[in-house]
Amino acid sequence: MAVVTFVSHDGDKHQVPLDEGQSLMQVATNNAVPGIDGDCGGEAACGTCHVVVDPQWSDQVGSSGVGEEEMLAMNPERQPTSRLSCQMTASEAWDGLIVHLPEFQM
Repeated sequence: MAVVTFVSHDGDKHQVPLDEGQSLMQVATNNAVPGIDGDCGGEAACGTCHVVVDPQWSDQVGSSGVGEEEMLAMNPERQPTSRLSCQMTASEAWDGLIVHLPEFQM
């Protein structure tokens, strides 16, 4: 089974199984990863599932859509590889994916 590593703002690593077809937000919340809230339930309406994709993975996970971009544009901690994890559908090809969690969620 593929795994993803969530790295908290203070460097703690949470390696969890990656369930293909689920959103990365669901993967995080199902595995109690601290720092991913998902308050809107995956509708790209709150920004509480913001992650920063490790640059080596940015091409593999794809780019954000228009609605996601609008939400990310309001986030002061946005980085070039920022994504909303609720808009990322997990794939077995992402085995080894690393995402970083900002100190604060919106």
